[in-house]
Amino acid sequence: MVHTLVREQQLNCDIETAWKFFSSAHNLSKITPKDMNFIVRTQLENDEIYEGMIIDYYVSPLFGIKMEWQTEITQVSHHKSFTDFQKKGPYKLWKHHHEFIENEHGVLMKDRVDYELPMGFLGEIAHNILVRKKVENIFSYRHRVLEEMFNKK
Repeated sequence: MVHTLVREQQLNCDIETAWKFFSSAHNLSKITPKDMNFIVRTQLENDEIYEGMIIDYYVSPLFGIKMEWQTEITQVSHHKSFTDFQKKGPYKLWKHHHEFIENEHGVLMKDRVDYELPMGFLGEIAHNILVRKKVENIFSYRHRVLEEMFNKK
C-alpha cells in the first residue's frame, strides 16, 4: 500500500536562498535527525541539481542498521520544484516532490512523499507499528531545524 506524507512550511528567505539550500544534497544531513547517521557518499564537484543526477548515501533508519540509499533526481523545474526517487534503499517506493512557491512572506515550501514498504502484509504491519511514526518524526525534525535556520527572529 502506498502511503503519502504532505508537509508545508513558510520560510523567511528569498527563492534563490531556498533553492540553493534544498537542491544541495550536502545539506540533507543538516536537516536529518542525527540518530539516522545520514552520510552523503557521492562526491559532487558541482552541487547544481539536474535531472538524472544520482546520489548515494548511507543511512541507519531503524535500530542503527546501516543501509545504502540511492536516489535519482527525476524532475527539476529551476526555482520551482524537484523530485527525488529512490533507486536503491529500504523502501519498495520512495518518491519525494519538493515545491517552492514565492509569496509576500518569502517562500512556501511543500513536501509530498509517496512511499511503500516491501514485504506486503508484513511491511504494512511494520508501517503501522514503527515506520509511519519514524517518517513523521524525520519531517518534524526538519521543520524544527528549518524554523531555526530560516525563521529565527
